[in-house]
Amino acid sequence: MKIEKKQSLSETFSVYFDRRMIKILLLGAISGFPWVIIGSSLSLWLKEDGLSRSTIGWAGLIFAVYAFNYLWAPIIDRVRIPWLTNKIGHRRGWIVLMQAIILICLVSWSLINPTANLTLIISIGLIIAIASATQDITVDALRIEQIGEQEGRSMAAGAAMVVVGWWSGYKLGGVVALFTAEFFQKIGLVNYWQSTFLILGILVVLMNVGLMFVQEDYSKKKIDEINETQLQLYKKMDNYIGGYNNFTLLWTRKIIVWISSTISGPINSFFKKNGFSIAIGILGFIFLFKIGEAFLGRMSIIFYKEIGFSKSDIAIYSKTLGWVTTVIFTLLGGLFVIRSGVLKALFLAGILMALTNLLFTALAWSEKSELLFAIAVIFDDMAAAFATVAFVAFISMLVDRTYTATQYALLASIGTAGRTTLASSSGSLVDWLNGDWGLFFIFTAAMVIPSLVLLYIIRNKLIIND
Repeated sequence: MKIEKKQSLSETFSVYFDRRMIKILLLGAISGFPWVIIGSSLSLWLKEDGLSRSTIGWAGLIFAVYAFNYLWAPIIDRVRIPWLTNKIGHRRGWIVLMQAIILICLVSWSLINPTANLTLIISIGLIIAIASATQDITVDALRIEQIGEQEGRSMAAGAAMVVVGWWSGYKLGGVVALFTAEFFQKIGLVNYWQSTFLILGILVVLMNVGLMFVQEDYSKKKIDEINETQLQLYKKMDNYIGGYNNFTLLWTRKIIVWISSTISGPINSFFKKNGFSIAIGILGFIFLFKIGEAFLGRMSIIFYKEIGFSKSDIAIYSKTLGWVTTVIFTLLGGLFVIRSGVLKALFLAGILMALTNLLFTALAWSEKSELLFAIAVIFDDMAAAFATVAFVAFISMLVDRTYTATQYALLASIGTAGRTTLASSSGSLVDWLNGDWGLFFIFTAAMVIPSLVLLYIIRNKLIIND
């Protein structure tokens, strides 16, 4: 019988000092930074230019593209960028192309008056969102491919680092944007936001310089595996249809085989690896796991305002302390996944999300208390950080390395779809409960139960390198 010595905490923590983790941190920052541009920066720009809250709210619909990037993920896995792919690699070529598009969009924004050209401003914002969602496909694939397929502990640490990187790119990028805009405004620049976008463009360039230090291994072996799949499909079609004697049939054959190997291949691989019933269970779990958190998140600001907290209270407790808490507990969550395994981490994360939601019930049913408010939001950030690390690690361990980008994008999009579609009814649920926020948060706590039941049923049949 083989006895494996359990690592000490310091030995476990040392995984974060792997050089690959710095590269993964950078990839997370590249992924999170565009949200600064089309989120807070665009919103404040429009607000300070005199546009209404409803107009700014509708502008936020551009974020919907993130829930559908899996639709073009197969193209990212297969299509080579002329010149760039040969010079810097398949994954990095796609990221640099999308970053170049974002940079061009920032320069375009710097030349436009939003009041007179609102449609053009939103259209450019949509292009940034599409480019960002597209680069996310490749960033996730490149991040997963930094770690060996059998390195479950390093994969968990990588999941933690990419989450820390995302929040750092988003939060710290926002700090740069806000302080720069304020500085330009104070020195008298009329178009201070337009000038700020040029500074943000410099950050985009610097991130691409850093990207050159991230190696990729989109190897010939993977391409050969995909080509072998195509060859087998060609042979099957030859058996059914016979020889090809004209141009139309030849190209029909090529199109069918390309679609089958590019789109059907990743899906068939996922179901073949896990079996149909387990695959459905995995998809159900991914769809349901973070719905309760999404319901709470969608309504949290409204809840804080209704019970009497000011914007400064929310900024101090929910945003500033939230970032620090998120970073710390993301790293600790990664350590837990490494030491205890991703399945235990998911069960614990689900329980923590439910319990922290119940803290909001206590806040709703008590008199206004800054202490209870601080405890509720800080513990909620802890649980959310822990759950995100476990969730990202779980999905990362499921993907087939032959179809990394497509499978990860598909699985992540299913989770995003669950949060964006069902959570859109959160306001209606509060109204149905006659404004009883306490009951609302009890409902959100209970929403995690179906996903944990699914995970418990399939736990022993999952094929992951934990």
